[in-house]
Amino acid sequence: MARYTDASCRLCRREAQKLFLKGERCYSMKCALERRSAPPGQHGLGRKKTSDYGLQLREKQKAKRFYGLLEKQFHNTFVKAAAKKGITGDNLLVMLETRLDNVVFRMGFASSRKEARQLVNHGHFTVNGRKVDIPSYQVAPGSVVAVKKKSHKSPKFEEIKDMQISVPAWISVDVAKLEGTVLNLPAREEIDTPIAEHLIVELYSK
Repeated sequence: MARYTDASCRLCRREAQKLFLKGERCYSMKCALERRSAPPGQHGLGRKKTSDYGLQLREKQKAKRFYGLLEKQFHNTFVKAAAKKGITGDNLLVMLETRLDNVVFRMGFASSRKEARQLVNHGHFTVNGRKVDIPSYQVAPGSVVAVKKKSHKSPKFEEIKDMQISVPAWISVDVAKLEGTVLNLPAREEIDTPIAEHLIVELYSK
């Protein structure tokens, strides 16, 4: 399975925005963006004006990096979103939000989407009682996402039981049981990821 293996902090510096790719580190002064905000590369400080195409491209790259998708994965998701009824941009964000790895992150069972993807890959989660180890799995409304019983004694999940977890309105979580339910598909105003999805639609519409 293809995946990004370079330094995660370079991506935040390139987008000049925190993408929260490294969990707790992103909230500390160790964050690379706090220490060095210029884009990576020797010409980072020289970048000034950006064309309309450049703005659209950067927005697409930012969305990809927020959710941890590669180019082909992101494009395929956009194609499926465009084929659905409704507003393409909204459909795209809803599909990204309801990926299993993102749902696990939103439920507070992982400190970052990257960690959530790894936990899902390692088979720590079930959906409606069945083990699912595919991060891109689309979780439907009413689905119960739970930590597998055998994984409950893991130090990672033991510490979660004592945590206060803040979750979006479209999700409910029972921390004691280490499980959560997707109540409904998120509305656009319930998605707090700072993405201007109309720019992505404009880019792919060319």
